[in-house]
Amino acid sequence: MSVIDNDVDHQSALRPEIALSWHRAQLSGLSPAAADLPVEQGAVDRRSALMVAAQPVLAELAQQLDGASYCVVLADRQSRIMECTAGSTQLRERLAALGVVRGGVFREETTGTNSIATAHELRQGITVRGYEHYLEAFKPYSCYGQPIFHPATRRLQGILDITCSAGDESPLLKPFLGRAVQEISERLLAAARYSQQRLLNAFQVACSERRRAVVACGDGMTLVSDSAAELLEPHDHLRLRELATELIGRDSANMTAPLSQDLLLFSGRSVTVRGHRVDGGCGVLFDLTLEEARLEQSTSRPRQTELARGEPLYIGGEPGTGRTTRARSIAQTTGQVAVFDAADLLTGDPGLWCGRLEAAAANDSTSIVVENVHALSHACSTRLARLVNDSRSLMVVTGPPVSNTSGHIAALAASCPQQVELPRLRDRIDELSHLLHDMLREAGADDTVRFTPATHTALAGHSWPGNLRELRGLVTAILRARKTGDITLNDLPAEYRTSHRLSRLTPLERAEHDTIRAVLERCGGNKLQAARELGISRTTLYNRMRALKL
Repeated sequence: MSVIDNDVDHQSALRPEIALSWHRAQLSGLSPAAADLPVEQGAVDRRSALMVAAQPVLAELAQQLDGASYCVVLADRQSRIMECTAGSTQLRERLAALGVVRGGVFREETTGTNSIATAHELRQGITVRGYEHYLEAFKPYSCYGQPIFHPATRRLQGILDITCSAGDESPLLKPFLGRAVQEISERLLAAARYSQQRLLNAFQVACSERRRAVVACGDGMTLVSDSAAELLEPHDHLRLRELATELIGRDSANMTAPLSQDLLLFSGRSVTVRGHRVDGGCGVLFDLTLEEARLEQSTSRPRQTELARGEPLYIGGEPGTGRTTRARSIAQTTGQVAVFDAADLLTGDPGLWCGRLEAAAANDSTSIVVENVHALSHACSTRLARLVNDSRSLMVVTGPPVSNTSGHIAALAASCPQQVELPRLRDRIDELSHLLHDMLREAGADDTVRFTPATHTALAGHSWPGNLRELRGLVTAILRARKTGDITLNDLPAEYRTSHRLSRLTPLERAEHDTIRAVLERCGGNKLQAARELGISRTTLYNRMRALKL
């Protein structure tokens, strides 16, 4: 009886890691009968550091396995097939018919459980026997996959796989493949050192002109000329590293094209950034040309919404976004301020609270701030709405975003002719450097205290559920221990040291991120159903999820 015939018997006894992989594939909406596998041949970088390091090893494996019923497959860090070589020509042709070709995308949402997709997902080696494959088409085969990590950075570089017919499994496959992966890793390390040397040489040549502002970025190394150091702050280093990643990550058709764009620095000055990959390496050399200086306040920070003087105002936003600070700041411009917190009604007398509010509003020279109006009962909100409509005092009320209100609270918000929505901190990450700088100064920190680029990267990836309040609390806690000098990753609490988003998203991307996440939650994680609800194809959904780090 064949492996396929025994499939039903084996499914009830899947290993835990295989069963979980099947579950992930099912949640993605993938059918076991799927046969149309995506191919991104143009995205494969044949000049990548991994390909250069792996080629001699693959050639040696081809000699060792010449004619044998095995096939060696190399995939990149995005789990795309880069090379399929060695062993039996007949086996390679059968696998090619299944999508094992250059550019083939082997991830669990596209190919289910196999030694490339699942090793990529788990970041560890795995054997997948015939009946353990999720796709029916792959059940006649067994395979072993091993991730390749860069020895210096510990970042995933790719996956090396050996595939054979299910009846040709061997316990020697794992150590055989392990030695090949170790050799590729060693070659990656040697190439990185050589690449760093080439980047250093290119940087030194570029710096021969004394006043030239030059920055070189490569894996584990950033070099800055004196002129560039005078221009750049930690936030600027972070942006340049992102541009370097963009250049290095370009596909083979575009990877030699230079980059040129204007960049507004933290200081408010504008520079033209021109960058190109250093020939043969994984580094980028940037030239910075300073343009006419601009006022930072007028260009890099959002302008305050113009408000009509004396008109009732509703300020909405999540807790911690600065509703109270904004409301009191506006009210204080008119003189005397009376502040009422609706949260006090949870333990106080509503009639007494409303009476004091109405008495204060009777004084035309007093501005009224009412906080947390979502805690108001229907009766209290009706009395407050009457004051908003009739009182000649300035009325400023705060509560959740208008889109999150309903019933009597939505009616109260609508009674205010002016409304201001305060964005979440995660929607204004581009302001993080300015916010950190201001909070350090407000806390009385020494001028030498600053957040390093690495800490900016980590903090920019945090989700910030507590918004500005959480950020201010973090800064205060750090300053208890750090009185001077650079604030490094080691100064951050453990939960802030690792970025939950590997790249900063624009406001539009964050909106897209939140929309997709909400639909996925509503669909219980079923990606096929989510794609239908969003009106896009499943492949497009996968691509956007990957780009948005979902």
